[in-house]
Amino acid sequence: MLSRVSRHVATGLAALIGIAGLVAILYAWKLPPFDAGLMVTEDAYVRGQVTSLAPQLSGIVANVGVQDYERVKEGDLLVKIDDRIYRQKLAQAEATLDAAKASLENAEQDRKTAEARIESAKAGVDSAEATLKLAEANVQRSDKLRERGVVAERTSEEQTLARDQARAARDQANAELETSRQNLASIITNRQSLEASVESAEAAVQLARIDLDNTEITAPVDGRLGEVSARLGQYVTAGTRVATIVPDKVWVVANFKETQVRGMKVGQPVNFTVDALGDAPLSGRIQDFSPATGSEFSVLAASNATGNFIKIAQRIPVRIAIDPDQPLAGNLAPGMSVVARIDTSPGGPGTAIAADSTQSPYPRHR
Repeated sequence: MLSRVSRHVATGLAALIGIAGLVAILYAWKLPPFDAGLMVTEDAYVRGQVTSLAPQLSGIVANVGVQDYERVKEGDLLVKIDDRIYRQKLAQAEATLDAAKASLENAEQDRKTAEARIESAKAGVDSAEATLKLAEANVQRSDKLRERGVVAERTSEEQTLARDQARAARDQANAELETSRQNLASIITNRQSLEASVESAEAAVQLARIDLDNTEITAPVDGRLGEVSARLGQYVTAGTRVATIVPDKVWVVANFKETQVRGMKVGQPVNFTVDALGDAPLSGRIQDFSPATGSEFSVLAASNATGNFIKIAQRIPVRIAIDPDQPLAGNLAPGMSVVARIDTSPGGPGTAIAADSTQSPYPRHR
């Protein structure tokens, strides 16, 4: 009798152990009757726009006005490079600009002088034309008088010679007028060259000012500094990292398996915890989905067209915007590990978010 009871107890314990194991397996794999719509991933991290700051020119570090991890505002001076050389370059460029402007002003005065010479040459042409007309009239009168025997042959010849001289003077006046016009055209052409020289000098001044401004490295946005690597007296070149800055805006990127994203929608609520903050709950919403799996963005893309094939579930990055007005959200920093949870079950909190399936690139299949 006792042996039979013992067998029944052993059988019951074995059944309970088997049921417990089955329940554990169902729970671990999130199979029914447990909530299979709750998608969880530990492959998630806080992200932010971590920016490396570097000079655009070379020089000696003259001042480092910040320390590691210090909070700064946009425009705050971080690092200053010795600017003596760049100030002299600016002064040199400004002097070149002044000389170019002076040359342009001289060209303007030369143009006015050339225009006055043209007017004078025109007056000379008019005078020569008048003299020539008078000489031609004298010749005509002398010829008539010579034919009647009133004047001597010599007098007629003198009038003819005077007419020829007047004609030569007229031609010379026309030549001087043309010379004055060509001189004006040359001055105008030279003025265009001088105007280009002024523009080039102005551009050189602007470049020199930009270089001078670039000797001061300022914070591009509000945020906190990472490591400040610049040291007083250090020689830096263009591109040398002197500091990093992390803006206040952060978000979460959760890499869900492709089998988990079915039913996820833009705007769907997300619950997550951060390892550095313990089990404190935080919330957010799906902001966007990656256009491709993470493997497509890798430097060395895998090729499945060779050898034996083993199917491996790929992961799709999901960008999660963090809900505002959460006290712990201010403690989030890029790189922190996150555990993200999204309820995709029918009737879950995301069901009414996007009734239009176009808002979800991965609609739930039933």
